[in-house]
Amino acid sequence: MKIVDFIPTEQLKPFIKTYRIIESQDELINRVLPGTALTIAFRCKGDVNYIKGNSHDNLPVSAISGIRKSARLINYSKDTTTVIVHFKEVGAKAFFKEPLHELFEESVSLDNFFPKQKIAIIEELLAEAKTNNQRIAVIEQFLLSRLHDYKPDELITNAIAIIQSKKGIIKIKELADMLYISQDAFEKRFRKTIGSSPKQFSYVVRIKAIIDRKQNNQNLIELAFDAGYFDQSHFNKDFKLFTGQTPSEFFKFPSFW
Repeated sequence: MKIVDFIPTEQLKPFIKTYRIIESQDELINRVLPGTALTIAFRCKGDVNYIKGNSHDNLPVSAISGIRKSARLINYSKDTTTVIVHFKEVGAKAFFKEPLHELFEESVSLDNFFPKQKIAIIEELLAEAKTNNQRIAVIEQFLLSRLHDYKPDELITNAIAIIQSKKGIIKIKELADMLYISQDAFEKRFRKTIGSSPKQFSYVVRIKAIIDRKQNNQNLIELAFDAGYFDQSHFNKDFKLFTGQTPSEFFKFPSFW
C-alpha cells in the first residue's frame, strides 16, 4: 500500500487539513479510527467495502463520512486508488449548509448533497486522471466551486482549541461557562458546525490522546487514570468501542490511521 499526503492550495488551507491518496496494489483490510472532523472519499478506481461482521457493504464512489465514535474496517480490493479529503474541524461547514450533526456515525453518497450530474462528472474526471496531481486538481476545482461565503465560528473555534489543549478532559458546562454562553445554546451551535456534540468530540480527543501517548511506551492504565478514568473496566469498554479491539489486541499490531 502506498499513502501520499498533499497540502491544499492557499485558498483552501483554512478549511482542509490534507488530501490523502491511498493506492493499494494488493487486497488488504485497514482499521480506521474515529477522527475529529468530516472526510470525503473519492474512489478513482477499484473497489472499497466496509466490513460489518460477516458482510461487506460497498462504499459509494464518492462518499462523505461524519464524525464517529467507533472504528471501521475498510477492505481495499486489488489495484485500488482512493483520495480522502480531510477537513479541518470547522472547515467542512464552509462547503455544506446542512446541519453536520445529521452525518454523525454515517457515511453517505455525496450526491445526497450535490446534484448527481455534477458528482458524476467529478467521478469521470477522477477515473480519467493519470497522475495524483491531476486528481488533486479535479477535487480542488470541485471544492472551490462549492465554497460559499463562510466565516468560521470564532466561539466554536476557541472551544475546539480548549478541548484539544486539555486532551478532551473537560466538562461541557465548564467549557460553556469559559466561553460565556449557556450550555444548551453552546451544544446546539457546536453540533451544527462540527458534526457531533461537544461531549462526543471530547471523547474522541481523549481516547486518541491516550493512544498517541501509549505509542511512546507509557503505561496504558496510568494514562487512562491520568485522562480521568476511575476504573479499568470503564476504560476498557470505551477503548474497545473506539478501536474495535481490546488494548492488548490493538497494541500487538497497531496498524491503523
